[in-house]
Order: sequence, then C-alpha cells, then structure tokens
Amino acid sequence: MTPPLPLEATQALHGVVRLTRLGVIQVDGEDAAKFLHGQLTHDFALLGLSEARLAAFCSAKGRMQASFVGFKRSHDQILLICSRDLLPSTLKRLSMFVLRAKARLSDASDAFAIWGLAGSAVPAALPDAPWTQWRDNDASVVRLYPSDGTARALWVVPATASAPTGEALSEDLWNWLDVKSAVATLSQPVFEAFVPQMLNYESVGGVNFKKGCYPGQEVVARSQFRGTLKRRAYLVHSPEPLAAGQEVFHSSDAEQPCGTVVQAAPHPGGGFDAIVSMQTSAAADGSLHAASASGPALSLLPLPYPLLDDI
Repeated sequence: MTPPLPLEATQALHGVVRLTRLGVIQVDGEDAAKFLHGQLTHDFALLGLSEARLAAFCSAKGRMQASFVGFKRSHDQILLICSRDLLPSTLKRLSMFVLRAKARLSDASDAFAIWGLAGSAVPAALPDAPWTQWRDNDASVVRLYPSDGTARALWVVPATASAPTGEALSEDLWNWLDVKSAVATLSQPVFEAFVPQMLNYESVGGVNFKKGCYPGQEVVARSQFRGTLKRRAYLVHSPEPLAAGQEVFHSSDAEQPCGTVVQAAPHPGGGFDAIVSMQTSAAADGSLHAASASGPALSLLPLPYPLLDDI
C-alpha cells in the first residue's frame, strides 16, 4: 500500500471550524443531572461546572443509540452534543423516560453554534485533561482527546455570538483529526451496532462502572467484568474511500465480515483513515479489507491511548 504523504507536505494542524454535523440537546430543570444520570453510561449526578462527560445512551440490550459530550452551562442546564442525524430520534427516546422528573428536553441546535478548535486555537487557560470545561464569557470550552499530539477542543456559544479567534480550518481536516483521536462519535449508519466497549468507551472516559443503573447497564457491566470483550475499536488506513457502516473482512473468511467502519475521513496526505470496530482475533493476524475479502487492503495504525484491562 502506498503510504500517505507526511502532514508537513499538506496542511498545518491548527485553526477553527464550524461543526454543522453536530447538534445540541438541551436539558433544563432542577432534576436535569439526576435524570441524565439514570439514562447515560456516565455519572452526571456529580458533574461539576468545570467538567464534561463522554457518555452513551443505550438500548435495553446495551447497544449504543447515541453518544454525547455533555456539560453544564449552569447548575440547572446541561447541553448534550451529539451527531445531528441521530438527534431527533434520541430526543424522542430520552423524553419518554422523563415522567415525573423536573427536567425539560429540547432541540437547541439552532440556539447554539459548535466550533472545533485545533492546535494553537485551543485557549491556553483550558485545563490539559480531556473532558474538562472552561468558560470564556458566553463560550463553554471543552477539552477533547488530542489527535496525533494536536490539542483539540469544542467551543459552544449562543448562535448569535462571534466566532472564536483563529485561522480557518477545513472541515475535512477536523474530521480527520476526530478520527485520529480514536474517540468515536456515533452516527445513524451504526445506530445500535455496538456496546460501548466495542468503541473503547471504557478506556476514554465514556463509562462509569460505579454508578447506578441505566438502560443496558447489566449488559455493559457483564461484558467488562467477565472479560468477554471480543471486539474493540482500531484505527486503519485505506488507499480508497471508507464510510461509516461499511463492512470489513478478514482474508481468512470471505463470507462473514469481521468488523464495521464507525467513522472515516480523508487523510490530508492521501487515502482515508477510519475507526473500525472489529474482532480482536481479526486484528491479531492476517490481512484486512474493506467491503469484501478482495477489497482495498487496510493497514492497522496504533491507538493513541492504552486500553483498560478487562476486570
């Protein structure tokens, strides 16, 4: 396979970009944190104003129906950032569980602007640890996992606010940085395809195993504590385009796919990089191919973070 060009020959990894593929679910009310605590994979009951959470919303079978970056705008208001194509159905499902809780859920995608910040555009005042939050007047700034050593953050402001300071960054380059962080954002093509560990969520702060019940909690916990994790998320490179939902095959089995593309983006030096959830045995030996056992060959890339051991 022809390797991609080095980034020095393409584009600098810093700047700001409006992220139109993301939407906002707004949760208001004195029970906002308590309600979300009972629905999502992470602890929202103890969420502070200087923190953020990566979390998933699962079916009763533990399959991910959406993923979020959540944080408090105030003590009684939480914003959940998610893929816009999943927002309407997710809002409807979450709203079904409100019952007597003093919490109101709404689609606030038009009320807020979401920007991605990379490299030197990330404010120096933002704490270094992922999933921390810093306020800059009306802006909520959330530190994300880095990508190939490049700092990244979300800048969330009212829609009428000015854009953050920084050079313009292409959306393709941001999407590639997102993929290279190996922290997947769920989208419609892979709805209910994975339990959180199949996307390494337990290793990047997306699951709290000490919190109380939530939909699918027993399945998620059993997968972890019994040491039965047979699928993980990996990074791959392809010379040909890849897309979420595309199947991945191993050279030893032309009939059954061994994995699924979760998220993909063009590499700035050529080809495509992707997050692929697949069988750990397939990643250990043999060759991987997109779409069929004779399709474009995939090269495994190193993960940028260690995996949490099975408990």
